[in-house]
Amino acid sequence: MKVELLAPAGNYEKLKTALYFGADAVYVGGKNFSLRSFADNFTAEELSSAVSLARSQGKKVYATANIFAKNADFSALSEYLIYLQSIGADAAIISDPGVIYLAKKVAPKLELHLSTQANTTNRYAVKFWQEQGVSRIVLARELSIKEISEIHDFVPEMELEAFVHGAMCISYSGRCLLSDYLDGRSSNRGACVQSCRWRYEVRALNATNGKSEWLPIEEDERGTFIFNSKDLNMLARLEKLEKAGVNSFKIEGRMKSGYYLATVINAYKRALQGEDFAVSEAELLNVAHRDYTEAYALGKNSETVNYSDSQSKGEYTYIADVKGNENGYIYAQMRNRFKKGDLLEVLSPSENFGKTFVAEEIYDSNGERTEDCKLVCETYKIACPYALSEGDYLRRKN
Repeated sequence: MKVELLAPAGNYEKLKTALYFGADAVYVGGKNFSLRSFADNFTAEELSSAVSLARSQGKKVYATANIFAKNADFSALSEYLIYLQSIGADAAIISDPGVIYLAKKVAPKLELHLSTQANTTNRYAVKFWQEQGVSRIVLARELSIKEISEIHDFVPEMELEAFVHGAMCISYSGRCLLSDYLDGRSSNRGACVQSCRWRYEVRALNATNGKSEWLPIEEDERGTFIFNSKDLNMLARLEKLEKAGVNSFKIEGRMKSGYYLATVINAYKRALQGEDFAVSEAELLNVAHRDYTEAYALGKNSETVNYSDSQSKGEYTYIADVKGNENGYIYAQMRNRFKKGDLLEVLSPSENFGKTFVAEEIYDSNGERTEDCKLVCETYKIACPYALSEGDYLRRKN
């Protein structure tokens, strides 16, 4: 089996971006039962269209139903699972044993993938879930490559999916209660407010005078964000993960922008195709990210905490979405201000990737020549030496 590159899609437009930039499969959420309830997510009609679009390209769609369900959820869950089977979704991503039981009853032809939320960390758990009819395990992020290999050797028939890029949770996969305790929004019901990213202080009581005061928590003078994890980046470990038995490389980020997805998917796809690794490695610095970590790939790691709240903004500014081309011009919908004379670079899955040109001849939507593109979402006509395609992006080096 060819290793699958699996990408997130928070809405239909992002799904199209993920497929265009080379994802072999996408994972999406409906309007309910998803652990990213703050994403746009998909209506029933959009889910059906998503499956049809992916299938036309020989690609797959997996739909999330990975909340920890309560009794009141099961009637609607039953309808949802039946619907996913009817539209030909390639799998449902599930974490709750009760939902797995229900799915086997009401949608027996629907493949089941066990969410990372189920916190699968050992080979016996994988064997157990195989016996329950699960066809793929989304492994807990806490596993090393060695442990993954041991799981594969023990249950070689089970498909294994591993996260390779994106935001990390500071707690064990599927075991965070912090958001619920502090804000009343359960991460296990799709409403996580990322309270682990907040700034924390400790209150100390002076035993002498009985007064208390707030004190900053510091770690080597780097800050106070003690629960704030670094971002995962396993680009350099893809070959070892494949040899360990991983069938699917998963990118995190249903809340991320289309531009972010395009950049990250493009980098991983080109690396998997054997293109220049240094180029892909550099690409991952071009979007906003926290310090990167390989987490637990090689075993225990005490350096996964990002003590600063700051994120790198990336090496480039996202300028515009390409909407088409005609007779030596492109049509680009502006996202960040640019001007005549700016050197623009192309982000594309095609051979135009990385090519640059100077924006010299620019027209606004009224056909008037302009030198300052400052209207957000205005579509500008720009002279361009390359026949760019709808779905490409323009960016500018910072």
